[in-house]
Amino acid sequence: MFRLNEHGTTPRTEIVAGVTTFLTMSYILFVNPQILSGAGMDRNAVTAATCLAAAISTAVMGIWANVPIAQAPGMGLNAFFTFTVCVTMNLPWPHALGIVFWSGILNVILTWTTIRERVVRAIPTPLKRAIAIGIGLFLALIGCQNMGLVVSHPVTMVTAGDLSRPTTLLSLAGFALTGILLAKKVRGAFLIGILTVSAIAFATGLSPKPASVFSAPPSLAPTLLQLDLLTPLKEPKLWGVILAFMFVDLFDSVGTLLAVGFSAKLVREDGSFPQIRRALQADALATPLGALLGTSSTTSYIESASGAESGGRTGLTSIVVAALFLLGLFVVPLVTSVPPFATAPVLVLVGFLMMSDIGKIDFSDTTEGLPAFVTLILMPLTYSISIGLGFGFLSYVLLKFAHGRACDIHPILYPICALFLITLALT
Repeated sequence: MFRLNEHGTTPRTEIVAGVTTFLTMSYILFVNPQILSGAGMDRNAVTAATCLAAAISTAVMGIWANVPIAQAPGMGLNAFFTFTVCVTMNLPWPHALGIVFWSGILNVILTWTTIRERVVRAIPTPLKRAIAIGIGLFLALIGCQNMGLVVSHPVTMVTAGDLSRPTTLLSLAGFALTGILLAKKVRGAFLIGILTVSAIAFATGLSPKPASVFSAPPSLAPTLLQLDLLTPLKEPKLWGVILAFMFVDLFDSVGTLLAVGFSAKLVREDGSFPQIRRALQADALATPLGALLGTSSTTSYIESASGAESGGRTGLTSIVVAALFLLGLFVVPLVTSVPPFATAPVLVLVGFLMMSDIGKIDFSDTTEGLPAFVTLILMPLTYSISIGLGFGFLSYVLLKFAHGRACDIHPILYPICALFLITLALT
């Protein structure tokens, strides 16, 4: 079913990759309910919705597209849902869920009419490579923050953290261990590193042990089908918010799918990605599904790259992740006990591995190299995949025009740039 031999992988490798991806992104089981509770939503119900939305959408991705990509409620989009739509705009959360639902329906329409696939094909190959590298740098920054190695500073914006903190030292030790195992090409190096650091943290009291292993699944009733579908359509002022959710989700998803596709060796040398159509279709269906269950936009997760770098090549990896999210309904205390500093070294090392294609970008051609540079540097510095993508597109079109090479610009890039500018205005 998953054509393991064709992809040069084994069930054991796919299982290890799935567990690695799950552990790397399992923080969402804790963080998403915490953020959405700020909108007045029931935290336990959102926990159940998060598990189910992630499990179902990831299973669809694995079976339909046969790619090692996991899905869950997106970080950033959940904050936009709570702090912008519900708090700043003072909208009840059922209205916000309705907005998320219709944004997802628009993406479904764009995807099943192949418009999203055409968008992917229109992206120049240097920018596709830059997207993967930029997201790698983005992951590395997140990992360094979770390690305590990089912290905020009022003057310089960022600076070195307190290297005497036990959690930072343990995380650095985990980074060294995982790096050594990776250099020795040990399968499951990421998983071994995460489990080792977690075990030491529990044993030394640096991270609290799970209070229990098993617990009854939380009730989904407070959020299930509680979205308001009519109000977002009746009020024109909310149409712009629907478009904002749609565009941010679209740009983030395209960037993530391409980045993981490169990591999993699914993108060919010419930049083509044979499974992209089905992957985009599965990604699009995830958002309306999540809204019906009671959570913000569900999207493809860049943490899937950790599983891809662990050897995951097929949808079997996604099925393992989906099964673990279902299991998460019963072991929420255990799953959420894995500390962020245990998974942080994996994010940094994934960022390192995603740098491999940087030598394939022709930086001697300014019209190709500068847009690639803008893309890969703005993703971590703005803390936004979509911002890096958008400015990369804009700079590509501008430079090609300025050098009299407008014939190099795919026609689809023009409306993409216009939509990006609209998104900036709306958000």
